[in-house]
Amino acid sequence: MSSIYRRPVLAAQMAKQLLDPGVLDEGLRSGLFLSGLRRTGKTTFLVNDLIPALEEAGALVIYVDLWSNTQTSPAALVLAALRKTLVELQTPTSSLLQRLRRVAGVDVGAFGFKFGFKLEALGTEGGPTLAQALTEIVDQAKTNVVLIVDEVQHAIASDDGNQMLLALKSARDAINPRPATPGHFIFIGTGSHRALVSELTARRNQAFVGATSVPYPVLDGDYVQHLLDRLARERAGPLPSSAVAVQAFTTLGSRPEEMLRALRQLSHLPPGAKPDEHLPVIAATLRSAAADVELMKVEQLGGLATAIFERIAAADGDARGVFSADAAAEYTKAVGKDVRVDEIQPVVNDLLAANLIMRRGHGMYGVTDPFVQEIWREKKALKDEG
Repeated sequence: MSSIYRRPVLAAQMAKQLLDPGVLDEGLRSGLFLSGLRRTGKTTFLVNDLIPALEEAGALVIYVDLWSNTQTSPAALVLAALRKTLVELQTPTSSLLQRLRRVAGVDVGAFGFKFGFKLEALGTEGGPTLAQALTEIVDQAKTNVVLIVDEVQHAIASDDGNQMLLALKSARDAINPRPATPGHFIFIGTGSHRALVSELTARRNQAFVGATSVPYPVLDGDYVQHLLDRLARERAGPLPSSAVAVQAFTTLGSRPEEMLRALRQLSHLPPGAKPDEHLPVIAATLRSAAADVELMKVEQLGGLATAIFERIAAADGDARGVFSADAAAEYTKAVGKDVRVDEIQPVVNDLLAANLIMRRGHGMYGVTDPFVQEIWREKKALKDEG
């Protein structure tokens, strides 16, 4: 039995919204961006659930992970994935072409696709553009083409990555508005840097400004019950109740790896120990330890960064006025030396780059990871009491 927890219902729902959108979902064709914290199962869901659901619905899916080779530029990785797809479409015996024949009913004869350009010229000066290549795929396959770029925020770290995003927007604009288009081009970007992924659709200078950006739907109680059922089959002995285990999973930020670590610690308790009494303590300890790592990053950025982070973390809702004169006076008091308003922006940029805070709107900021904020508030409350 596979240890991978599958989410077929969620995947089928998302596939339908993307490929056959109703009135309220048509905006997804402008682009969909999913953001979620690290180690919450995003890539596992994409590879094992969403991509198979899209393919079963007849779509041609191209998947690129920008973390797969950090020494290679994002644009080069996307071009390599597209060239690989083009080669497979030209190969009559490829599994991709066979699947398109079976699922999408693509009729390309015995020789595969024929493109009006040389594959090796793609991405070179004077060669075919991404828009031209993707348009030919859509027109010949007569189906939807979905490009998924995992850890998409890395694209905006370089000029060629930004140019690649602009080229993909051009492809979207060249294909989707056509009245009789035989398929659509759908772009999905996912990332663990919530601040940057959010900015990809919010800032006016970004290619996909105005596209849909939503939080990744984290695992829930069904996943926790799946773990408990597996444990019950594998070993004897008492297990925590479902309710206590679900609360522990929530405490751990819905991170599967952390939950497995908590359950391993629980399994080492002496005979007679009550799991429901110990699991919450284990989860709280692991949660605090994980948050301490993030809070240490804040401290390493210096006193001003700590003061700015604390102002944001202390806010009820989104923090405003981070760059105001009142804020500068507050920071001055915290660090023990004068802080000018023009000193604040570079430090805020450092906090954003470290994925410690995120921009939620014009002049509004929040802590990226909610449970890091909770731990900070708990520690501050204890300090204030002391």
